[in-house]
Amino acid sequence: MNTKATIKEIEKKMKRVSKIKKLVIASMFAALCCVSTLVVQIPTPTQGYLHLGDAVVLLCGWVLGPVWGGLAAGIGSMMADVFGGFILYAPATFLIKGGVAVLGWLIHTLLGHCIIKHKIIALALSGIVAELFMVLGYFVFEALFCGYGWAAIVGVPANIVQASFGVIVGTILMHLMERMHVRERFIYGTQMKY
Repeated sequence: MNTKATIKEIEKKMKRVSKIKKLVIASMFAALCCVSTLVVQIPTPTQGYLHLGDAVVLLCGWVLGPVWGGLAAGIGSMMADVFGGFILYAPATFLIKGGVAVLGWLIHTLLGHCIIKHKIIALALSGIVAELFMVLGYFVFEALFCGYGWAAIVGVPANIVQASFGVIVGTILMHLMERMHVRERFIYGTQMKY
């Protein structure tokens, strides 16, 4: 009887450690989203800026999955808006960037399992579709909620450049991470093979 109780206690602790580990990794990705967004800021005409954070947003979805990745991307990017002085954009950024991570994961999963056998092509295509959601999301937010109307179209080219850079860098980083088995080490705790 003691062994059964001990096994159940160990299993319970393992589940708790697993949740804590996922939370810590998601928190690290959220911080990375925030920092990578704030490191390089090139202003755009619609009071936004170009940054490196979109690559990390895509990585959040691809590495952590839809729930933890969406939360990490949304929270990290939202905090970058708060720290960067773009508080008006923070709620929209949480939803849009979280949506980008979720869409990136969903499309990559569908393409990777069903249609495309080349992982890098599945990564790039999922990143493109997810980042198009970002471009559309900020256009709608600026047009409707910021009151720019059709003038919000001015920000679309800068967002497309930002999205393109994010897809290229994110795809390269994820491809390298897959080759080095980083995801398995983060999520499953396996040792890296060199």
